[in-house]
Amino acid sequence: MSFLDLNLLGQGGPVMWVLLGLGVVAVVVFAERALFLHRGQIRSTAFLTGIKNILGKRRLMEAITVCEETPGPVAVVVKAALLHHEAEESKLRLAVQEAALVELPILERRMGALAAIAQVAPLLGLLGTVLGMLRAFHAFTQGGNYATPSALAGGMWEALLATALGLAIAVPAHLAHHFLRGRVRVLVHDMEWAANEIMRFVLHDLRADPVVAATAASEPAAKGKA
Repeated sequence: MSFLDLNLLGQGGPVMWVLLGLGVVAVVVFAERALFLHRGQIRSTAFLTGIKNILGKRRLMEAITVCEETPGPVAVVVKAALLHHEAEESKLRLAVQEAALVELPILERRMGALAAIAQVAPLLGLLGTVLGMLRAFHAFTQGGNYATPSALAGGMWEALLATALGLAIAVPAHLAHHFLRGRVRVLVHDMEWAANEIMRFVLHDLRADPVVAATAASEPAAKGKA
C-alpha cells in the first residue's frame, strides 16, 4: 500500500489532493533553502584570515573583490566594513549592522511557509477525517441500500487516509523547519563573529599602519581616474 497510489488517493477524498500539493511544496521549499544555506556556509576563519592577509599587502580593492565573489552573509558584512574603513567607529558599526540586517530576511526567506505547512497539514488531515466520518454516518442513517459495508468502509477509509497523510507531511515538515533554523543560526553566528573581527582589525590594525591606510585610501581615487 502506498500513498502515491492514485486509487488510494481517490479513496481518501478531496482533502488528499490538497495535502499532496502541500507535500510537494514543502519538498521544493526545503530543497531550495537547504541548497541556498549550504552555499552560503563558508569557512569563516579561513576567509577572514585571507582578507586580513590581502589587506596586509595593501590591496584594499582586491579584498573587496574577493568579498564580492564569495557567497554568503559573512562576505557581505566584511565587504561593508571595508567599504567604510575610513568612517568613524559609530558609522562603521552602523554600516556593518545595516548589512547584517539586510541579510537576515534573505536567510529566513520562505521558512515561514514551511512552518505553516507543518501546522496546517494535521488540521487538513483532521478535516478529511471529519468528512469521512460524516460520509459513513450519512450512509448509515440512510439505511436500506445505502448502509452497505462498502459504503461504511469507504467513509472509514477516507477518514483514516486523510489523517495518516496529514501526519506524514507534518512530521517531516517540522523536522525540516528545525533543521533549516539550525543552519540559519550557524550562519548568523558566523556573521556576527566576522563582523566583530573585521571591525576590530579595521579600527586597531588597518588604521594603525599609516602606509596601509594611505594606500587603501588612494586605491579608490586611482581607480576612479583610470
